[in-house]
Amino acid sequence: MDLSTLRSQFPTLAQSNDGYPLCYLDTAATSQKPQQVIDAMNHYYHHDNANVHRAAHQLSARATSQYEAVRDKLRQFINASQREEIIFTHGTTESINTVANGLTAQIKQGSLILIDSAAHHANIVPWQELAKRTGAIIKPIPLTQDCRLDIDAFEALLQQKPAIVALCHVSNALGTLNPVKELVSKAKQAGAITLVDGAQAIAHMSVDVQSIDCDFYVFSGHKMYGPTGVGVLYGRFDLLDSLSPLMTGGEMIKTVSFESTEFNQLPNRLEAGTPPIAEVIGLGAAIDFIQALPTAQIHAKERELLNYLQDALENLGDVVLYGAHKDNVGAVAFNLADEHHQDVGILLDQQGIAVRCGHHCAMPLMQSLSLKGCCRASIGVYTSKADIDRFIAAMASVKELLL
Repeated sequence: MDLSTLRSQFPTLAQSNDGYPLCYLDTAATSQKPQQVIDAMNHYYHHDNANVHRAAHQLSARATSQYEAVRDKLRQFINASQREEIIFTHGTTESINTVANGLTAQIKQGSLILIDSAAHHANIVPWQELAKRTGAIIKPIPLTQDCRLDIDAFEALLQQKPAIVALCHVSNALGTLNPVKELVSKAKQAGAITLVDGAQAIAHMSVDVQSIDCDFYVFSGHKMYGPTGVGVLYGRFDLLDSLSPLMTGGEMIKTVSFESTEFNQLPNRLEAGTPPIAEVIGLGAAIDFIQALPTAQIHAKERELLNYLQDALENLGDVVLYGAHKDNVGAVAFNLADEHHQDVGILLDQQGIAVRCGHHCAMPLMQSLSLKGCCRASIGVYTSKADIDRFIAAMASVKELLL
């Protein structure tokens, strides 16, 4: 599949902004959606709109079949050992909250929770709330000067026998890649429960949760060409089965009386209420889209394109890059000299260039870099070299205007 054919599957990319063709470099915030994802959701609403698991009629049977088929696709997609280890949530944030809440009874006062210093707020705040409930202690895992996780400091912290280690696979703010298999192995040797936030990794690399050997792995549909409002919590069956449900009510029960309630088995036990049915079906279509692509070629092309973007920004001059490495994934963080990141973003938008500006839901990371925020350009399967060239030309004009 050539790039023009691939791009034509994303209807949003065909629009213009004040006469400028859209140059979308904000995939790390949310990816654009291919037509087949939109069509899959439309088909459900047009033909199969019914609740799942609950009715005897044909619409519900078809909806249930489609919904559960996505669970099987996800099991294969990330190589989980069984389908019951795939829990549908509304996103990465809910997935992490489900784990943090569910572990409450297992965490004691004084227990140590280690958090990646480059973590998204969604992988910080739920652990802080867990610490408030239990008296646990939060400690960040430091970064090196070049914004990589400090392995020596990590190993030193592991000597304190943490109960939980929460990592990011790829930093959403910087695009830096963590050696999660190595980190998880070290954490498990110290006896810790491990969770990996894979929201920024899942669309850019092959993920094998059994190879990583983590206890939990979480991600969102909307970062991987699927719809918003749906996410995935993978967990080892025994650990998932030990979690107290975050939400209770319908669907997740086996029996209910006014005296007591017995919860259902996994996966239902952690999927209370009416699930995001259309969104799950759309996520299944997104998996089909990804798996139909020449994966190795796509990953190689994205690495080459990101390195080209990093080099072009450096060659522009007066641009500061943060944590830029040749093995980064999907995103580049930068500022133009001492100019405010929001000013740069607005001027780029006036030329049809969409980038993200701000703290990227990683305020502790920004504080460690002595920044109030920065710009971030991020790529997807539809990004072309021409997009990068347009972005660099626009940056050159912004530089000329501001400096």
